[in-house]
Amino acid sequence: METEKVDRRVRKTKARLTEVLLTLMKEKEVKDISVKELSDLADINRGTFYLHYRDVYDMLDSVEDELFCQFSEILNRDFTAIQEDSLYNVLEDVFSFLYENMQAGQVLMGAHGDLAFINRMKGLVKERILQVWNRSSQPSQAFDYYYSFLVSGCIGLIEAWLNKDAPEPPKQIASLAGDMIKRGLVTPIF
Repeated sequence: METEKVDRRVRKTKARLTEVLLTLMKEKEVKDISVKELSDLADINRGTFYLHYRDVYDMLDSVEDELFCQFSEILNRDFTAIQEDSLYNVLEDVFSFLYENMQAGQVLMGAHGDLAFINRMKGLVKERILQVWNRSSQPSQAFDYYYSFLVSGCIGLIEAWLNKDAPEPPKQIASLAGDMIKRGLVTPIF
């Protein structure tokens, strides 16, 4: 029972630190955030911060790694048995994940975000799409072009969606994205 209390306190401390880090990153670059500032705003002492992280960069890496693992799990699950009609399910799961992690998405894709993290996520998506492409199509030199076009459009859509004051529900935006991917730009559905 004692470990459960410790685990809960650690989770709460890390969640508070993450919340403060993301808030600060909306305003400035990670290089301009100090451990003292982060600790003060999170209302913990610096020693507690150092129990969990080496520095602010280590903390950001930890936050990104956790998000990457969650995203990877979604793609691993959804891309194992992908079929033509399951595109919408994959997109709904992805947009639900983004909706649940909206603040992190806004920050990491924003002006003070981490392009390396975005590229890491894009690399994972490319790997999964390539697996499906190779199973369903003849190998093609055009894959890189299709992928680049698709991902650039999706990234733009995600940025626009995450930065709305009142974003549409994940199912609705996933349906729009799926329609755009399958049929191109047509009359908007909403």
